[in-house]
Amino acid sequence: MSTENLPQSPDSPSRKPRVAVVFGGRSSEHGISVVTAGAVLKAIDRTRYDVLPIGITQDGRWALTADEPERMAIAERRTPSVDQLAESTEGAVVLPVDPADREVVYSEPGSVPKALGEVDVVFPVLHGPYGEDGTLQGLLELSGIPYVGSGVLSSAVGQDKEYMKRVFTSFGLKVGPYLVIRPREWARDEAAARKRIVDFAGEHGWPLFVKPARAGSSIGITKVDDLSGLDDAVAEARRHDPKILVEAALRGREIECGVLEFEDGPRASLPAEIPPPDTHAYYDFEAKYIDSTPGMVPAPLTDEETAEVRRLAVEAFDAASCEGLVRADFFLTEDGEFVINEINTMPGFTPISMYPQMWQATGVSYQELVDLLIQAALRRSTGLR
Repeated sequence: MSTENLPQSPDSPSRKPRVAVVFGGRSSEHGISVVTAGAVLKAIDRTRYDVLPIGITQDGRWALTADEPERMAIAERRTPSVDQLAESTEGAVVLPVDPADREVVYSEPGSVPKALGEVDVVFPVLHGPYGEDGTLQGLLELSGIPYVGSGVLSSAVGQDKEYMKRVFTSFGLKVGPYLVIRPREWARDEAAARKRIVDFAGEHGWPLFVKPARAGSSIGITKVDDLSGLDDAVAEARRHDPKILVEAALRGREIECGVLEFEDGPRASLPAEIPPPDTHAYYDFEAKYIDSTPGMVPAPLTDEETAEVRRLAVEAFDAASCEGLVRADFFLTEDGEFVINEINTMPGFTPISMYPQMWQATGVSYQELVDLLIQAALRRSTGLR
């Protein structure tokens, strides 16, 4: 591959900040991450920032990709992949390991490595394990490169639904009934592990939701209406994560709220309501991204309910020590109580995703949202803070 057209390091000391948009990754949410990256790349103000797109393939290679957002959209009900966008099947992008050096290098077998210039901030739009869960954040901390979004601990807490719920409970936020089955429980006594789920259903009733404990985008989740569907649901969840979470169904309305970090601290957006989809059992992956089931923005709540869910969303943000952005998901139960279901530290960020839609309704456009996140990251240092 010719390196003539690769991004060069500007000589001017007044150069624009360079933003590396990192996307794709090794998780089952690879495709949606690529779609998100396309929207972010399209929205970044090129008069203010230089941009370097870096895709991570599903086998973990960091690839240089073309800056072509139009190729990063869902087509024919299929999500794109980094392999389709990579400039080379063998070339690799390497981040610096010295915090004093932010020079990014591109290398191919048989070629002299090419410096791509310094990176001032990383915008990681990866979803799920190996990206949203603190692993990439740890790498960036070691490299000394600021990045958009939460740090190592907050990202890990936001990815692991068990520990997320434990943190929320310790801060006085109400969560619904849940059960965790760890991998060693299946290995030690599968029948006993299954009995724990059956006993949980006996206590809380059907249906149950069986989920991977550390996944997102509703991937691997099954709504189980009775005992006959349990084994298949467990198998599907374990296909994505050896640790699974079982939740009792909560009767109520699904309400979401976005949190964004401003210079004076985090603020909450107007909330949205996710109505039950007509053609899906619940708000699953296809309802979210393929069929684009519309949410109601803003949610038809009373002023008091709106104020309360916004307060609770910021409380959840602070409880998990989050930074940058969070989407907080709640149930508004029939008795008028908000129960937090989960937070997402890097929520779906396509233009049709609820997080940008909620901020649009609050008065912050998609382009402004991207800029605010980059500016918040540039204000922060890496390391303990």
